[in-house]
Amino acid sequence: MAVQPASVTLVQAAKQGDDAAFEALLEPLLGQAYRLACALMHDHHAAEDAVQDAALKAWRKVSQLREGSDMRPWFLGIVANECRSARRLRWWSVLRGETPEIASPSPDDAVLEGFELRKALRSMDPAKRLVLVLHWYLDLPLDEIAAVTGTSVHGAESRLLRATHELKRRMEAHRGRP
Repeated sequence: MAVQPASVTLVQAAKQGDDAAFEALLEPLLGQAYRLACALMHDHHAAEDAVQDAALKAWRKVSQLREGSDMRPWFLGIVANECRSARRLRWWSVLRGETPEIASPSPDDAVLEGFELRKALRSMDPAKRLVLVLHWYLDLPLDEIAAVTGTSVHGAESRLLRATHELKRRMEAHRGRP
């Protein structure tokens, strides 16, 4: 008789309604989910709401988690969808308005670089920003990025490459380089 990994056992228990098993699966993912939501929403309170809504949806739909699937890409996909849905809502655009300009950063190169990077990321299409955040910020492998974005591994790799090139162009344009 083969021994099953603990995560498989926890997934099976969660699918059968064991709330403690679901919590044990979800808890280690909440930090990454929050960082993803912050990067997509640019608002800490909205990110908290998105993660909370995603956790509730995941709890309701845990029975839909495919046998043998990893919980992380499945849950991060739900978080990304919650963020997209929240940004699409009319109240978001009304309440959100324009992001106020942050006071000029200090001339320190590291601070300036971080400011330019955040500004360039914010100006990008959300789908491109998503793959960049998943890969560079959350350090997910391509197969998990593909699962989160609902594409093939090759499709995720292509999106990541295009998004990286666009981000590089935006950063160079912001610095006034060719």
